Amino acid sequence: MRHFGHIAPEVRQRLFHRQPCEFTTDSPARLLSAALGATLYSPATRPRLADDIVKQTGRGVVSMVLCLEDSIDDADVPAAEENLVRHLTDLAGRAPFDTDPPLLFVRVRAPGQIPDLVRRLGPAVRLLSGFVLPKFTEERGMPFLEALAQAEADSGRRLFAMPVLESPELLYRESRVETLEGIFRAVDKYRERVLALRLGVTDFCSSYGLRRAPDMTAYDVQVVASVIADVVNMLGRADGTGFTVTGPVWEYFRVQERMFKPQLRQSPFLEGHAVELRQALIEHAMDGLLREISLDQANGLLGKTCIHPSHVPPVHALSVVSHEEFSDARDILRPERCGGGVLRSAYTNKMNEVKPHRAWAERILLRAEVFGVAREDVGFVELLAASIPGGLRGTGTGTRTGEAG
Repeated sequence: MRHFGHIAPEVRQRLFHRQPCEFTTDSPARLLSAALGATLYSPATRPRLADDIVKQTGRGVVSMVLCLEDSIDDADVPAAEENLVRHLTDLAGRAPFDTDPPLLFVRVRAPGQIPDLVRRLGPAVRLLSGFVLPKFTEERGMPFLEALAQAEADSGRRLFAMPVLESPELLYRESRVETLEGIFRAVDKYRERVLALRLGVTDFCSSYGLRRAPDMTAYDVQVVASVIADVVNMLGRADGTGFTVTGPVWEYFRVQERMFKPQLRQSPFLEGHAVELRQALIEHAMDGLLREISLDQANGLLGKTCIHPSHVPPVHALSVVSHEEFSDARDILRPERCGGGVLRSAYTNKMNEVKPHRAWAERILLRAEVFGVAREDVGFVELLAASIPGGLRGTGTGTRTGEAG
């Protein structure tokens, strides 16, 4: 699979200076953690779950979470498990695939579900990349990680964990540092199995009876922004001890009325001959999503939890590395620059200081590998327009979950 693999090769050739790489479920963990992109959540109760997976893969989705937790009623769990096993078994039996299936994860409620589902899936477990672990703390999370390790050993299949950081202990100031230290101990012990850490911002808001409006981002809710900052501070460091931390869910997919002006400038869409696309983005509250994605990246987050298919193309389009970023990163990492120093960027608009900017440059080149590098004259608008040629109105609402993530 590859990002933007659903668009025609000649279109990719026109858009990309360096095209996204191909990867598989067996690729190195470091590559897969950067490649998650927009992770689309779907309740495991979906009656056409296997077809949904195939459909969304054909639209550019490369990672999905099949949810047995918050998105379904407590009473529906046994039926959801049965539905999940049946559809993944069906999907595993389809040969050949038109496209490779995405990275598939199951969000469970209890540690015992992990070995049980792996056993029930049998050979179909080859489709699973791992499990999403809810409300993760050291105390609650260790049994999940131990169950995952045992299931991996029993099945012979590499399985990753994606803990969700969403517990009140993490939110409350008086317990936050201790909770983060405990989380670090747990994920560090199982480092080779932890693909990424996911932020459960909706649960954070619920502890205070808050809900951000479509005109606001998670970073405008200060109590939430402070948690994100501390999670990145303690768990997202670039010194080799950190993990990939993904961005919070965006809850909106259409807005009937707004209080503030749209946040998308007109000029990039005029230049890209995409005025109608801009209007569709505004109608579907995507201007707020685009701003939040940009703030995610500025704060060290990579990828994003998504509950609607229309959110996937904006996340991926904004994840493509610009030609300018790629040029700067490559210059900073040239072997002859290993001693440090300062140089003017090739675009002659900024200073590149080799030692302080080195970790940034390494992250940029990793993102460039999985999402590609845009041509010098190609911007976000062109990438987004190519990703959704039918427009936002054609993306459908098939996998909407209303899930907190």
